[in-house]
Amino acid sequence: MLYIDLPEEWYQAYIHWWKKRHDFSIQKEWLIFCTGVVPAISSMVRKLTTPAEKVLIQTPVYNIFFNSILNNGRQVLESPLLWDGQQYRIDFADLEYKLADPQTSLMILCNPHNPVGKIWDKETLSRIGELCEKYHVTVISDEIHCDLTAPGCSYTPFAAVSEACRRISITCIAPTKAFNLAGLQTAADETLRHKVWRGLNTDEVAEPNVFAAEAAIAAFEYGEDWLDALRAYIHDNKKAAAGYIEQYIPKAVLVPSDATYLLWLDIGKIVGSAEGAAEFIRAKTGLYVSDGGQYGKVGDHFLRINAACPRKILLDGLQRLAEGLTAYEERLTHLY
Repeated sequence: MLYIDLPEEWYQAYIHWWKKRHDFSIQKEWLIFCTGVVPAISSMVRKLTTPAEKVLIQTPVYNIFFNSILNNGRQVLESPLLWDGQQYRIDFADLEYKLADPQTSLMILCNPHNPVGKIWDKETLSRIGELCEKYHVTVISDEIHCDLTAPGCSYTPFAAVSEACRRISITCIAPTKAFNLAGLQTAADETLRHKVWRGLNTDEVAEPNVFAAEAAIAAFEYGEDWLDALRAYIHDNKKAAAGYIEQYIPKAVLVPSDATYLLWLDIGKIVGSAEGAAEFIRAKTGLYVSDGGQYGKVGDHFLRINAACPRKILLDGLQRLAEGLTAYEERLTHLY
């Protein structure tokens, strides 16, 4: 692997992209390269907390967050999102109670949220920032899905909300999801940024290679039209999936989503647990879907499905899903 010093064009590509697309002014010195977002989060968990401290996450959430916390000897503290059968919202009473725990020193925020596809608005992010500042909790904001919003929808970077949010946070941004490239981090506070920089270098995950740097520059300088077409295609895929599910899987509820390429499907009226359903569907139809229990206890009766594929493949997968769920429901009926 050929390693290089990052060229000025790399910094300017990120600065220009976030200013143009997200109206957020990033300073060059805030940018730190890392080989990937997950290694960076694991490194920050190690360097910004001590063993047995609690790291708060809002479940259901990206399952690798659990690994980054548990594998480094810290405790997972779940603050479940509230699902009313139509949309998700934050339980701020529960969030404050758990942030107030002296053992809670770090929060991993997902913005936009994976897997529920929620774009947190400025007011919500501001409340999170105020609470975290009040209880001296550092925030890692994972924003790698930020460029995969629905047409006409935009996201607000956590660090752009207020001076408090900027001061207490590290933001993980990357062309990883949109362009399938390596990630990086930003931190505005000088002391916090130095801790992150030292941690990434100690863990040997801060060496940029020539391909990652040049690919990121190319993506941000020349990939805008392609990305907008991709966003529109994924949005149409989601609409097609919603229509299909409403017609052929009426007992399931597809969570409305303004971001990511994921479908988060509530099948609680069909099955008790999605784990058995996912395994059955795979064996019966060959369709691979993720059971929601991987993303926290509150995801037990959900399935996560990837909609970033050609429409023909998506419709084939939905047909297999309908067949598999119908057969699984019949099987449960005969058993009980």
